[in-house]
Amino acid sequence: MNAFSILITFLVVLAVYGGANFYIGHRLYRGLKLLIPRLGAWAVAVAYGAVALSLVLMFFPLPRALDDILFWFGSYWMGVFVYLFLSFLAVDLILLVGRLVRLVPSPAPKAVRLGSWLLAVVCAAGFTGYGIWHATQIYEVRYEVKLRDSAALAEPVKIVLISDLHLGAVRSESRLEEIVTRINRMKPDLVVMAGDIFNDDFHAIRNPERVREWFSRIEARYGVYAALGNHDGGDTFPLMLELLEAGNVRVLMDEYEIVDGRLAVIGRLDSAPIGGFGDLERRDISHLWAELDPALPRIVLDHRPSNIGEYGNNVDLILSGHTHKGQIFPANLITNLLFVVDYGHYQKDPGSPHVIVTSGVGT
Repeated sequence: MNAFSILITFLVVLAVYGGANFYIGHRLYRGLKLLIPRLGAWAVAVAYGAVALSLVLMFFPLPRALDDILFWFGSYWMGVFVYLFLSFLAVDLILLVGRLVRLVPSPAPKAVRLGSWLLAVVCAAGFTGYGIWHATQIYEVRYEVKLRDSAALAEPVKIVLISDLHLGAVRSESRLEEIVTRINRMKPDLVVMAGDIFNDDFHAIRNPERVREWFSRIEARYGVYAALGNHDGGDTFPLMLELLEAGNVRVLMDEYEIVDGRLAVIGRLDSAPIGGFGDLERRDISHLWAELDPALPRIVLDHRPSNIGEYGNNVDLILSGHTHKGQIFPANLITNLLFVVDYGHYQKDPGSPHVIVTSGVGT
């Protein structure tokens, strides 16, 4: 994408965001005006404008202290913004239908306008509050998958899959201790990370040494392996690799590792990394199939489930993340349409690989 296309895209997104905020600000003012008749429009416009601007400013280079504040505030504001917009839109559509079928008089009485406004605000607050709580919950989901008949897998192998840690994002480091503790409690044979370990910028991590220490504390009989996601690249990519290596995490970049002679783990580079992986690019790995013992079960770590069409019966299990299962409602309805599988276990037919997509442990 050239500079002109990037500029046009930025202006379109800014116009859409600006229009949505004008609508939200106008609706907030109309409701507040019913409660505080002497409230001035400019007071609401300035206050709300400053809040809405935080989401734009967090993408610009600013002094670290200010950038941290804006990033924290803007991250939460994204959820508030989405649910205020959807709640006001839903209420306005209901009122419009009510007027069309003559259930609601036009103009609507003050009680109806105030009640609908309060309903929208309460719904937005409720959805946002639940979302903030839900983002702190880590769920363990178990799948039992039967791979090819192989003497190498005469005994079960317990694999723990995590994805989308997004280290550097809000609250990402604070949950790492719990994640590692719960992994170790499961006593895994193998731990795998399906990408987006970082959140674009290594320097956004407040305490890299603490992250390294917790990675090194992961206890798995056959070790820890990782593939890279779209947020694991950029200018600080070398620092990301250094931290993972220091934390005893083996990163597989379109390559494989034979684990205890029992199975082959193949890790893929993401197909569209933000900022790139330096000189590395995702490669065709068809040559690997000839190198691998056909009796060994094959597990592929590929960050995006949109790539599962690249694999056939030469693979037994594909482990992915990326989708966050939509992250917030109603985005889950969109990811369900975009991906063959956006969450959970999937197998096209008995001859196809099993696919497991995690919603991720981070936001």
